[in-house]
Amino acid sequence: MKKNVRKKYHRVLTIAGSDSGGGAGIQADLKTIGANGCYGMSVITALTAQNTVGVSGIHGVPIDFVRLQMEAVLSDIGTDAVKIGMLFSPELITTVAEQLKKFHVANIVLDPVMIATSGDKLLQDEAIDALKKQLIPLADIITPNLPEASILLGREITSSAMLNDAARELCHLGCKNVLIKGGHLNGDRSDDCLFLGDTNELIILPSKRIETRNNHGTGCTLSSAIASGMAKGDTVLEAVHAAKIYITGAIESGAGYAIGKGHGPVHHFYQFEQKQ
Repeated sequence: MKKNVRKKYHRVLTIAGSDSGGGAGIQADLKTIGANGCYGMSVITALTAQNTVGVSGIHGVPIDFVRLQMEAVLSDIGTDAVKIGMLFSPELITTVAEQLKKFHVANIVLDPVMIATSGDKLLQDEAIDALKKQLIPLADIITPNLPEASILLGREITSSAMLNDAARELCHLGCKNVLIKGGHLNGDRSDDCLFLGDTNELIILPSKRIETRNNHGTGCTLSSAIASGMAKGDTVLEAVHAAKIYITGAIESGAGYAIGKGHGPVHHFYQFEQKQ
């Protein structure tokens, strides 16, 4: 007689801020993780008063409580991958880094969230140095957009011709791989640049620009999809390719919806809508 073999979830922990508008942050992460067949858990680092127009307030969660959230999840459930988003202070970055090392967490995807889609600043200036020294070296992959890559490198990255050198230089900060997102490029292309540190390989991921105002939370969504793929055992390259397919579909499907007065969300569950 066969024993019943209990199934296991592919676990993904997101460490990020809460978006009251539901389009980015923890809310977008959990939608993405679920849509990609994984079990999502969360550590909330900040509460934002936010909608499609902008951010009207940020309330940081006490650092000791962030630590408690991480310990609660990692000591019991554990995780197969971690996505890290909004970390607003150097003290918080230090705490998160310490807990990741304490629990020997693998498959770390770091989205260095600094500026909201609306242009609102989400990261203190003094936190940037802590991010570079303490957290980026722990990451399996970082996923900055052009403005974030510019801040991390201390120089403007404005064209596709600059992406290759920028990706290599960012990897020198200590992370294993770098994906620079090209959504802020001018023109009808928004190609991404992936640098794989182990093989010293540069890969351009072509993307045709999708004309839509519903692009809030695209970075959160992409990084969470990458973490979901890695949690399921995909290589970084496989996870990035799958995540690109997912985010492209989510943007295309969400473009036809009207929600709010500003930048609306992507459609995180578009695959299921198509099946109905």
